[in-house]
Amino acid sequence: MSARKVRLIVDMIRGQDVNKALAVLKFSPNRGAALVRKVLNSAIANADQAEADVESLVVQAAYVDEAPTMKRFQEKDRGRAFPIRKRNSHITVVVEEAK
Repeated sequence: MSARKVRLIVDMIRGQDVNKALAVLKFSPNRGAALVRKVLNSAIANADQAEADVESLVVQAAYVDEAPTMKRFQEKDRGRAFPIRKRNSHITVVVEEAK
């Protein structure tokens, strides 16, 4: 998914409590919300393994970077080719304990 689409979703959860952020992502109609929710669950699990208090976690930083674009072509009439760019993104979510 393109970074531009995912950034809209990541902006909604930045700075929020993880439980509230998960609720926002669960009820968001955007397709990218499921991808961000997977990354957030992974960050929570990593914090749990590092023996952090999961109930007091806050989304400290969340950002999306562009990844390499896959370039494809779709054939059109009279032998023409139409370029298709399948964009990808790198999603990063950082959580830390609230002070």
